[in-house]
Amino acid sequence: MLTVFLATFVIFLVVILGMSLGVIMKRKSLQGSCGGIAALGMEKVCNCPEPCDARKKRIARAERQAKLQQNRIL
Repeated sequence: MLTVFLATFVIFLVVILGMSLGVIMKRKSLQGSCGGIAALGMEKVCNCPEPCDARKKRIARAERQAKLQQNRIL
């Protein structure tokens, strides 16, 4: 019983190592195959009416960056 467990564990480790090496060699970021929740037309995971504080900060930071890019001279 222990040998089956160890063999299975080793096989999983080899598969995970192979996948990680493939990602490292291609230098691509991981992404879902179907586009995630953005493909469903949803902006956020939860259905709460107001975003959390962390998301508000990210939105504000993105807006500041966009404004800086828009007002950039060169």
